Amino acid sequence: MKLHFMKYRKLSYWISGALILLSVLSLLFRGLNYGIDFSGGISMEVTPTNAEYTIDKMRNALAEFNPELQQVDGKAILVRVGLPKGSTDAQQNERVSQIKNILGDNVQYSQVQIVGPKIGGELVRGGIWAILISFVLMSIYIWIRYRGGYAVGSFVSLLLDFVLMFGFFSVTGLEFNQTAIAVILMGLGYSTNDKVVNYDRIEENVKKYHKMPMTDLIDLSVNEMMRRTLMTSVSTLLAMVGLYIFGSTMLQDFAIAMTFAIIMGTLTSIYISNVILYHFNLRETDIK
Repeated sequence: MKLHFMKYRKLSYWISGALILLSVLSLLFRGLNYGIDFSGGISMEVTPTNAEYTIDKMRNALAEFNPELQQVDGKAILVRVGLPKGSTDAQQNERVSQIKNILGDNVQYSQVQIVGPKIGGELVRGGIWAILISFVLMSIYIWIRYRGGYAVGSFVSLLLDFVLMFGFFSVTGLEFNQTAIAVILMGLGYSTNDKVVNYDRIEENVKKYHKMPMTDLIDLSVNEMMRRTLMTSVSTLLAMVGLYIFGSTMLQDFAIAMTFAIIMGTLTSIYISNVILYHFNLRETDIK
């Protein structure tokens, strides 16, 4: 069965525009839910002194601080607690003392770290720079690899991926931390790979079918690559399902965000990067 993707090219523009608007408005009015990595907080690695003091009991004991707890390295537990904005050094130390008083002799401390707002701000800037540099490098690669409509299509769709990933974290309220930076970078890389594979097939068919209308040629190319695209996407999504079912809270958030990145990268490759090619005469494009 041949799917006619180009038939819905106008609709794809409207949907993309609506998603961009939603993302921008959410970023302006809701912003991002910065995690302890970026907003500042306390990180402790502890080990229960007895088997009866479980992670659930520890979570209940620290409920007033809205903690994040994660099992690491066997019996060790990573405890992360946020700090109020503008906390002084004295207030930060006081919060550490409060937590230690609550946990008492039930745990042994392996590591205690305080991430101040200043350090958190530096991490935010570093993460954003990492994403921007990655985006620029990918765009340069695409521009060198292709010319004309191919370069424009890939750049526009990558820009859409970039905006929608930030919009996703803003709309859903998922914690924006260093893991989120990794998800965005992986999502952009996945999307770029998908676009290059599709473009290679379109480039081959442009040289092979000299008189075929561009709408039919693009549909043919996408359909030829559909099996490969679906197998890659589905196999990756199955891994994310496993992480969500059996992983901790942090891994579940990672799985949700990566699932969105995979679906988004696949759709923008089909309905944005390829659809934009319709507006260019690819047979006159000088491709290197």
